[in-house]
Amino acid sequence: MDPRDFPETADIHTSTDEYAGRFRGASGAWMLATQLELTRKLLAPYPVTELLDVGGGHGQLANPLSEAGWKTTVLGSDGSCAHRIRANIDAGRIRFQVANLIDLPFPDKSFDVVLCFRLLTHCGRYPVLVKELCRVARKAVVVDYPTGESLNAIAPMFFGAKKKFEKNTRTWRLFRHAEVRDLFAANGFRRSGIKKQFFFPMVVHRMLKAKAASAAAEGVARALGLTAWLGSPAIARFVPDEKA
Repeated sequence: MDPRDFPETADIHTSTDEYAGRFRGASGAWMLATQLELTRKLLAPYPVTELLDVGGGHGQLANPLSEAGWKTTVLGSDGSCAHRIRANIDAGRIRFQVANLIDLPFPDKSFDVVLCFRLLTHCGRYPVLVKELCRVARKAVVVDYPTGESLNAIAPMFFGAKKKFEKNTRTWRLFRHAEVRDLFAANGFRRSGIKKQFFFPMVVHRMLKAKAASAAAEGVARALGLTAWLGSPAIARFVPDEKA
């Protein structure tokens, strides 16, 4: 199949320098560090193992994990998705492949761990995506998603302002936690861990451009249990359900 015919190509945009601009500066680096820290905690049972990052050309996880020794394969829906991970591809730390993201070119249970970040929310055929993630995973699938069970519930009201500020904002889907659990349960996986990233919507931190203030506010929210209750985006780990 010609890559131009792939049905889901949201990763092309998230792999661009333009998209990476959302995380420019100290506040952006702090948000990405938070994401990486929470992801590492969910990956702790599988230290430095074989990993597939579907739609991971943004490099937010593939770059630091590959540099930490993970045997990392990144799938992108277009050759341009290799741009932000090029240095680690050239160094032999990342294997990059162009593929249909909802028809993965691997046999069942090909990878110990499968990651999928910045994609589920923009994927129109997300049930098929989840099915494929589960199919090729031996031990775990880790995904992120924004949830409406958070302050993001009011986000659609401010979509116009968000788009004006970010300039490259696309429409996205908010998930309920039970909805995501059910998607994975239908494919024989159960949730075994979840981390909520931020209590306040990420666009607020981008607009503030004040790392210290953002970190302090989020620290208070986490200490009060607000993040665990109403945090978003969520990072969830799913493992094969032996009872399924």
